[in-house]
Formats: sequence, structure tokens, C-alpha cells
Amino acid sequence: MATAAVPDNAAPGEFQAVGGRLERGLIWVFIVVPTLALVPGMFFAWGGWIGWHDIVLLVVFYVITTTGIGAGYHRCLTHGAFKTKRGLKIALAIAGSLALEGPAIRWVADHRKHHKFSDREGDPHSPWRYGTSAWAVTKGFIFAHAGWVLWGSDRADPKHYAPDLLRDRDLAAISRQFRSLAAVSLLAPAIIGGLWDRSWHGAATGFFWGTLVRVALMHHVTFSINSICHVTGKKPFDARDRSGNVWWLAILSQGESWHNLHHADPTCARHGVLKGQIDVNAWIIRRFEQLGWAYDVRWPDQDRLERKRAAAP
Repeated sequence: MATAAVPDNAAPGEFQAVGGRLERGLIWVFIVVPTLALVPGMFFAWGGWIGWHDIVLLVVFYVITTTGIGAGYHRCLTHGAFKTKRGLKIALAIAGSLALEGPAIRWVADHRKHHKFSDREGDPHSPWRYGTSAWAVTKGFIFAHAGWVLWGSDRADPKHYAPDLLRDRDLAAISRQFRSLAAVSLLAPAIIGGLWDRSWHGAATGFFWGTLVRVALMHHVTFSINSICHVTGKKPFDARDRSGNVWWLAILSQGESWHNLHHADPTCARHGVLKGQIDVNAWIIRRFEQLGWAYDVRWPDQDRLERKRAAAP
């Protein structure tokens, strides 16, 4: 989900497909630095270097960005599982950008390519790309989890995979402003924490928990959908790939880890369709629908589900 360079003077429909060295470098920073913060994070938490302000910042920014990726980038923009009023579309695209996984158009293009070639040649991040032996799957798992973002080259061309988003003036503008939104995502928790606590200490802990730990946790949960959910998990529905449901990721991913149903029925707005499957993003979409902000929501069709379930191996 690397960034892509877009000239500031680009027309609304223009989007440069290949990111430059700066963009690739930023992705390395966005992934590696927060990940390194997780280990000291556990130490500092145990030592008392965390207050309730920090917990609020971590949870609020995590939910905003996870919703932006799952309900926004993924279910709405990539698959068209529901339509939105203009304000909600902009809000979801901005929230997704704050997750630091790349601009909306780049993310959508890569994910649509993933679905077209899922677990086959051409898939940007299949863990099965090197084969099925233990060593091959190990290498593939690492590549599918984060390697494809850091050094992968099999990326999608937005002109081919996301022409509809390129024509959307709002989404093109938000994609062009990804670096500015990334700065907001990085600095906002520190600024809020400092003002809330009225101290530099509050700013420091706000940045540590609300930015570094939040970004690391959110990234690796998202990456786990690409890696873990394509290696293991239950497969109650018929899908043409190896996607599986991983229950213990359901809460943190807000329902994205019910991955087998998603690949069996990609445009469905709810991924957790079986009894006991918690799907927070579907609950949020339902609230949007009730408020009149979302419409034409593609909720599960029972007959279709039964056919998919009957055809499962």
C-alpha cells in the first residue's frame, strides 16, 4: 500500500501510478518506526508511562483509521458495497488516509488487482507466490504481510484498476494531499495530548501511544488480513482462493478478518454473516444507512449465502 507521487498541479483526474524514492522511503518509515515502538511500548505501559488520556487517544485514532480503511477504502471505494453522500465519502477517504497505508486511489487499485488474481500469479501479495513447501510459504508469508509494500514491484496501475476513482474530483484531491494528511495523522495525537495534559510530557506520551503504537497495531492488523487470512482459517463458503476466517482478529480488524465470506461475495457490506461473527464495520455502515448518509447497501442475500455455503469443499 505504498504512496504514489501526484504533482500538486495535477488535474483532478490525474494520478501518477509509480511512487518516487521519497514515497517509498516514507512507507519504510511509516511501517518500521511504529513497529519498533511496540516493544518499548509494552515496557513503558508496565512501568506506568501511560495515562487514561493516552488510552483515549490510542483508541479513538485507532477506530477512526480502522473504519477509514475497512468501511471506507475497502468496502465502499474498492467494492462498492454501499454508496454514500458526498460528505461521508470525503470523511471516509480522509480517515483512510490517516491510517498511513497510502492514498485512496493507490490502495483501491492494489486491492482490486488482488481480488482479480487472488492467490494466483499477478496477486500483489499472495503468501503462496513462492510455492507450497514450508520454506516457500514462510517467504511468501513475510512478503504478503509487509514485504510487498516495502520492496514489492508488482503494483496495480490506477488507470487500469481504479479509473472511476480517478474521475472523482474529491478522491483525486484527497489522494494528492496524502502527505499533508499523513502529517496530521502523525502530529495530531501529540498536539491533542499536550494541550489536554498541558505539558510536554502529555505531548510525548500522546505521540507514543496515539501515533506510534496506534499506527503499528493498525498496520499489522491490516497486513494480517493479507498474510494470516490467506494461510489459515475456516472456509465455510466457496471462494476461488485460500481465504479463511480468523476469529481472533475480528475485533481488532473490525470484522475484516471474516475473510472467507468476503472473497466468496466481495461486494457484500457485511463480512461476518454467521452466528457469533462480530463485524463492527458492518454495524457502522448500518448506522450510516439509518442516518441517511449511506444508501444502496448490499446486505447479505440469504439464498446466495446458502449456495456459496453448499458449494464449499
